[in-house]
Amino acid sequence: MRPNIVSEAGLQTRMGQWWEGIPILTSAVVVVCGIIYLVCLLVGYDSFAEVCFWPSAVISRFQVYRIFTSILFHGSLLHVLFNMLALVPLGSELERIMGSVRLLYIIVLLAISNALLHLLIALLVAHNPLHPYPYFMDECAIGFSGILFSMIVMETSLSGAQTRSVFGLFNVPAKWYALILLVVFQLVMTNVSLLGHLCGILSGFAYTYGLFNVLIPGTSIFLAIESSTYLSTCVRRPKFIMCTGGNGAGYLPTHSNQTVTSRSGVLSGNIWENLSSWMPQRESSLSAQPVTDDSRFPGRGRTLSSQTTTGNHDSTLQSRLLDGSSSPERSSPIATIGGERSLAGRLSAVDTTATATRPLGQQASIPSDEEVQKLVAMGFEKTQVEVALAAAEGDLNVAVEILMSQQG
Repeated sequence: MRPNIVSEAGLQTRMGQWWEGIPILTSAVVVVCGIIYLVCLLVGYDSFAEVCFWPSAVISRFQVYRIFTSILFHGSLLHVLFNMLALVPLGSELERIMGSVRLLYIIVLLAISNALLHLLIALLVAHNPLHPYPYFMDECAIGFSGILFSMIVMETSLSGAQTRSVFGLFNVPAKWYALILLVVFQLVMTNVSLLGHLCGILSGFAYTYGLFNVLIPGTSIFLAIESSTYLSTCVRRPKFIMCTGGNGAGYLPTHSNQTVTSRSGVLSGNIWENLSSWMPQRESSLSAQPVTDDSRFPGRGRTLSSQTTTGNHDSTLQSRLLDGSSSPERSSPIATIGGERSLAGRLSAVDTTATATRPLGQQASIPSDEEVQKLVAMGFEKTQVEVALAAAEGDLNVAVEILMSQQG
């Protein structure tokens, strides 16, 4: 049997594959925040008094630009590294569901709502008649973590999970997950903005409960933006995700609502596991669940474990692969390790799928050039496609599943 070239690849190859799997907006935020931190480091800028979110300055001097500059600047290497490693799995999943342009709008909306809530709470606490506490008015907050806490709430609501794991140490009810993370960070870390993170959580709940629906344009508006000539270059890139939830280049399948007990990047689960593999993952069970439309998370997608449909005549390869990826009998979740299924679970799933979908006595087909070219057209490397098809015994559905698990 041919060796798995992905596992034997060097660090540079693994990093390249990991980076190529990150959608365009999420990767752009990582690059911008990283460059800004490096420039500040090189020029020796470390006061951040002119760019942080400072309630007193925003109110007295009307410096509203601080709403946006504060989320792009970070105070230390660990600060920017931790935030960006947490953003990659969270932002990637939400971007694949919402689309790149829509998620950009949501991030701007969350930044504004976080700032308004920050100002409101700071004013109430500073001027309450019982015990005035002006500290929050003079607090200088920077970092993308406020937006991250909003994304945590949104992703938790989207996943449908009942419990979440906190750093792999203990499980908590999903609805309290973000708040418990807030308490943990306040206890174990110094110089952390309580109000900034709390406002991010509140904005996330406001979004999931539909309070922002009136402020979010319809899909037709985002489609018009995507079709403009100004974005034509970005839209043609494989990493760009259309607002309908699909990818114009057919590069990355999207995810939809599913029952999940997950670990989002470095915010939960085993931190060393994520850093050593260079592939932040979210753990997911593959039990099938009906896909329902949700106006809060617009987009089109199916999970890789959706039930087999008879007489499927979808025109695109991606739809054919995703619609027939498993049988109705396969209902129990497959064990996962760090967001990827174990080898034994994968082989078991391959055997189950093959048994359910192939007639008795049918032999495994040899991968044809046409099958290889179809998967190469989806953005996978030819050598990896050949290995995956050989492991899947020519089954395109299983081959795509293996390739996606390898790319993370």
